Amino acid sequence: MALKVAIVGRPNVGKSTLFNRLVGKRLALVDDRPGVTRDRRYADGNIGDLDLTLIDTAGYEDVADDSLEARMREQTEAALEDADVLMFMMDAREGVTSLDRIFADRLRKQPKPVILLANKSESRESGGGVGEAHGLGFGEPVAISAEHGEGMADLYAALIAASADIFVEEIDEPDKPIRIAIIGRPNAGKSTLINRLIGEDRMLTGPEAGITRDSISVDWQYEGQNIRLVDTAGMRRKARVQEKLEKLSVADTIRAITFAEVVILMMDKDNAFDVQDLQLADLVEREGRALIYVASKWDLEENPQSRMAKLKQMAEDKLPQLKGTPFVALSAHSGRGVERLMPAVMKAYETWSVKVKTKDLNDWLAMATQRHPPPAVDGKRVKTKYMAQTKARPPTFVLFASRASSLPDHYLRYLTNSLRESFDLPGTPIRLSLKSNTPNPYAEGGAKSGPERYKGDAKTAPRRVRKAEKEEALSNLPGKALEQKKTRVAKPRVISGVKASSSKKAGSSVAVQKGARGGARQVSRSGRIRTGQKHAPKK
Repeated sequence: MALKVAIVGRPNVGKSTLFNRLVGKRLALVDDRPGVTRDRRYADGNIGDLDLTLIDTAGYEDVADDSLEARMREQTEAALEDADVLMFMMDAREGVTSLDRIFADRLRKQPKPVILLANKSESRESGGGVGEAHGLGFGEPVAISAEHGEGMADLYAALIAASADIFVEEIDEPDKPIRIAIIGRPNAGKSTLINRLIGEDRMLTGPEAGITRDSISVDWQYEGQNIRLVDTAGMRRKARVQEKLEKLSVADTIRAITFAEVVILMMDKDNAFDVQDLQLADLVEREGRALIYVASKWDLEENPQSRMAKLKQMAEDKLPQLKGTPFVALSAHSGRGVERLMPAVMKAYETWSVKVKTKDLNDWLAMATQRHPPPAVDGKRVKTKYMAQTKARPPTFVLFASRASSLPDHYLRYLTNSLRESFDLPGTPIRLSLKSNTPNPYAEGGAKSGPERYKGDAKTAPRRVRKAEKEEALSNLPGKALEQKKTRVAKPRVISGVKASSSKKAGSSVAVQKGARGGARQVSRSGRIRTGQKHAPKK
């Protein structure tokens, strides 16, 4: 088991920044404003070869009433009791404040080693603050910069010295837990439900909306099965999310949905399945996670049976792609109906992880296509070949068919709904993809047919055929052919000698290359070049 280390201090001194650096991920939300962290968060990290279980806490406030700050202080005190080593962080730029002294008096009563950290010590302005930290009575402060990673070697040495007398028990690695994320709109009762399930006030709750900002995970056991519950921030409509901190909270919630296996969608019984709830359910379906509908505050419902029937009908009408999703009505505040939640979650997880035999799939496919044959597209009917399951979580199937790309969407929906009913897969996202028959690789142009070779003109082709290829083809239309003849220009032929072919007509102009001085000359029918005297006397 790793060494438990709690990072404590007043608000906005950099506790979450150091937490993210030691964990190696940006798990905790970080912002310039004070009081961003409210719940305590656990995560595994390390520094050097030392394994740590880090606890990020809220800023310590000196209040003891029923306000939100007082409840945040209770979470910090619970972290002090749970940790083995305490890292007390102060701001070296601002120096020691009165709240630091009050918290230091509180830490002196703890029988645990305390490491004093002077954060933000990367500049010259922090020198005075580091000197003031000696007055808190915790020995030499460790000057670090959580943002830039400076002073980590000194922090490692301080942790080694502080944990020298602490016995860390080695335990076996637990089995992989089932990750369950609880999502919904603000003030739907998500944190209250987690506290009710685990039997302790682990999460910060209250009548205020939007208390939870980070996605906090809690490990728990249900009937011998390891469970990891993830409490998320409430998600409002996108148009209403304006602040940067709320955008970070929404992004953290979406990340929790991505890494979850089962998602519980909590809705207020009076405003169930509004636009935001439908968008969240559609997001879960697109991510391929098992889904559970939960109607909260059910102890205030006067007509529970009629209201439940109406909500189920509304779910089937507005979310047909999640037909058969389990519906649980409960009250997290009073505990009514909470005992029905975990059995529904475990059943949904088993359905989400189901694997169907290929033989059973093909028997079902034969009956489904016989009852409703594939439609004909462009006069040709699509023929289904066979079907197989490629993976689970969520169940994913591949259908091989001829002309698969032509299969319409309504027939795919028919196959999906029939598959869900035949194999008892209610509410589970089903992925059905299509593949056509593999083309012949040895056919012309295939993968194994080789590169295409250029086949030149045949040498034994008739002369008239080669001549016709060189000449411009005349059109079959009389008017077009006459126009082509008029626009055709006779090109001079270049000959290599004085003599020309006897087939040349008298009076035709040719270009002479050898011994020619006057350019083009008149050539007689016999091939002799005329001198220009038409009627010269014979000698």
